[in-house]
Amino acid sequence: MEIEQVLKEAIKKSINKKFALDIADELVMVEIPRDSSWGDYSTNAAMRLTKILHQNPRVIADALAEELKTQLPEAELITVANPGFINFKMRKTTLANIINKILEQKDDYGRNNIGNGEKVLVEYVSANPTGDLHLGHARGAAWGDSVTRLMNFSGYDCLREYYINDAGHQIEMLGESLISRYFSCFGKEYPLPEDGYHGPDVIGIAKQIAQEDGDKWLNADQTERLKYFKERGTDLELEKIKRDLAYYRVSFDSWIHEKFFYENDGKRIKDVLDTMKNMNLTYEQDGALWFKSTQYGDDKDRVLRKKDGSLTYLTPDIANHVYKLQRGYTKLVNFWGADHHGYVKRMTYALEAMGYPKGTLEVDLIQMVRLVENGMEVKMSKRTGNAITIRELCDDIGVDAARYFFVCKDVATHFDFDLGLARKQTSDNPVFYVQYAYARMHSIIESCPEFKKVESYDLLKEEKETLLLKHINEFPSVVADAAKTRMPNKICNYVQKLAQYFHSYYGSYKVNNKDDLELTNQRVGLVLATMVTLKNALNLIGIEAKDKM
Repeated sequence: MEIEQVLKEAIKKSINKKFALDIADELVMVEIPRDSSWGDYSTNAAMRLTKILHQNPRVIADALAEELKTQLPEAELITVANPGFINFKMRKTTLANIINKILEQKDDYGRNNIGNGEKVLVEYVSANPTGDLHLGHARGAAWGDSVTRLMNFSGYDCLREYYINDAGHQIEMLGESLISRYFSCFGKEYPLPEDGYHGPDVIGIAKQIAQEDGDKWLNADQTERLKYFKERGTDLELEKIKRDLAYYRVSFDSWIHEKFFYENDGKRIKDVLDTMKNMNLTYEQDGALWFKSTQYGDDKDRVLRKKDGSLTYLTPDIANHVYKLQRGYTKLVNFWGADHHGYVKRMTYALEAMGYPKGTLEVDLIQMVRLVENGMEVKMSKRTGNAITIRELCDDIGVDAARYFFVCKDVATHFDFDLGLARKQTSDNPVFYVQYAYARMHSIIESCPEFKKVESYDLLKEEKETLLLKHINEFPSVVADAAKTRMPNKICNYVQKLAQYFHSYYGSYKVNNKDDLELTNQRVGLVLATMVTLKNALNLIGIEAKDKM
């Protein structure tokens, strides 16, 4: 059991014994004080109990501290500070016990069960297959992938899904744009749609089709030609998207096509519309079918089927979300671009109207990225082909830096991506700083005698050793919290501090001491445990732990 959990259990037992109260785990807070002279850990439990017990928090804290001295043999000293904090100084051997646990668990250290098997379907990226993935997609891809890594590591039954918008106007425009570029390959004219796709990737696909098929489509039936170019173009764009995501270390368990909901004469969509009609959630007016979304808080009712018989984007999307739930997932999480802000409510209202519990769908919006170099914004435009793509970014600064910079800031905030900083091979670059810490650890281990397990790490008494031990002890709870809150930037904060503590330790103490082999062995154990922790943390955000820099 991690030290934080040991402390929580002891606090709960002491509260129960002194005040006959059963307190839930989440009400007992344990943290590492800013000033280590106060203790290794601290709790504000006494102040939280003030409203319940109607007593002065200092009086409550004094009573709890006395009981804790009995309940917590792992603590060397328990003290009380105003207005009612209880501080714990742990026995050095208690903190150091984590070393053997980490070395036994290895890649599983930090794994926890906060998710308790909850079935969660997470949708992210889901970019239209009409062009290359750009920086906005890169941020969502790195964030979504890191969140799902954390959730799967924390006991959730998490499915990673990509929804492919391969039906509708944008695919029509892709087909027409490809035909125009295909005709150009043979010196022929074909109008390029005003709202079509002008990027170099479209030109490249058109050339590929011309090389493969020759001029057979120049005089083909127009309907057949458009159908082919739409399908071939979508397939080739999707293949490219999958290659770029794999290069970026982003993977999916499931790829769902919008076309899927139009198969069998649109049965899945019809079933959803019939269900909504039977639940009195729709009405017809001016030849269109409307969803009574104002009854659920929307500012106006929403059209599901236009008067020309075509469906709005909302309709197959409702069918898609219902299908997710029909597959047994009880929680849906979507990572969408900030431009979908107004759309979130429509989707949540639709699911609530159909009887699904409030909170079934949660949507986290991903704010815009601004690429900055030498203090100047680097402009990008997908339509004109000037966009910086994921692949170009990774080729420039490396996959590790690209992923780390996108994950280290909360996606709810706008982000300036500093290209110059990302390229630096110095400690100013946060990902380099962390990876260099791991490489240093590896170098130390290579130069030291082979580690021999010991039962007690009683020689690890230095303050900087204690800081490292406390921090690696905290890792499982940090992982659980990052998974629960869907905030992988907390892992970035964690590894920065771990690297800082290690660099400071490395600069202050010699690990390989030939005059004291027992101390050397225990310090090697600490370095090995720190390596495992750092590697596991980096893996959760898709960053490589490098042996050499």
